[in-house]
Amino acid sequence: MLGYVAITDHGWYQYLAEQSQPTDANFWKPSPRKLANLAPGTPFFFKLRAPHNAICGFGYFASFSVLPDWLAWDTFGPSNGAGSLDELRARLRRIQVDASIEADPGGRIGCSLIAEATLFERDLWIRQPTDWKVRTQSGQRYDLTIGEGKRIWEECLARVQRLDAPAPHLPSMVDGARYGAPCLHAPRLGQGIFRVQVLDAYGRACAVTGEHSLPVIEAAHVMPYARGGQHDVRNGIALRTDLHRLLDRGYVTIGEDMRFVVGKRLKSDYDNGRTYYVLSGQPIAVPEATTLRPLEEVLAWHREHVYLG
Repeated sequence: MLGYVAITDHGWYQYLAEQSQPTDANFWKPSPRKLANLAPGTPFFFKLRAPHNAICGFGYFASFSVLPDWLAWDTFGPSNGAGSLDELRARLRRIQVDASIEADPGGRIGCSLIAEATLFERDLWIRQPTDWKVRTQSGQRYDLTIGEGKRIWEECLARVQRLDAPAPHLPSMVDGARYGAPCLHAPRLGQGIFRVQVLDAYGRACAVTGEHSLPVIEAAHVMPYARGGQHDVRNGIALRTDLHRLLDRGYVTIGEDMRFVVGKRLKSDYDNGRTYYVLSGQPIAVPEATTLRPLEEVLAWHREHVYLG
């Protein structure tokens, strides 16, 4: 199995280290360009630049997305490695100027979304790969079954065990070996990654109205996280802000035929709803990939336990 060692700076690390763990992290680039083609679940190591030259933590690659900087901040906050949107933009401008990178006109940046990010304290940092090439500017793949890749992987796992962090992703003991063979891990996604993945799955448009003004499009949980729902694209749907609220409060739902349903309670409770009743019966636009579409069991749960009728 391959892992990816990516270069970052101390400021990004410091902000993330102050967050509760495990957490989502946005490993951004100052342009929309993709960092690397990585499979979901790939171990992703954070290597500090000189003079530190050490691995300060790791996580699991979830997905890549190109986001406007304001949405990256709105979604991940300090987990962007900055204290405010203004600070994030200032850091982007500084890097763009220093590296002669042309800023995207729409303020878009490339975001590698990292789940279960764990940051180590200074005394737990890991020595960077001994074969690291000084001229490497962004990152490098390593085979985690041999050589330096195996060393940094096993040292990261040992750090997590030492920290007593919840880590269901740790390999089990196999044939007396210290760790089992590395394998791709399906990481626990946080709210931030869930939001981006749902928006991307639905083309950043409302599944009911087709509205694609991004500031008012949200990722709605069909089964709320507080009631046992998962941060999983199959438990999500992209909705306009007002429709999201109506879904959460049970005034609307999605029928077995994947059509939008507006209940009678909306009119009886508020003596209104004309704007919404015209949408009743509208087919829901679902992702092209069947693996990203809402699960019928969570839709049925919403109809039974949330929908007011």
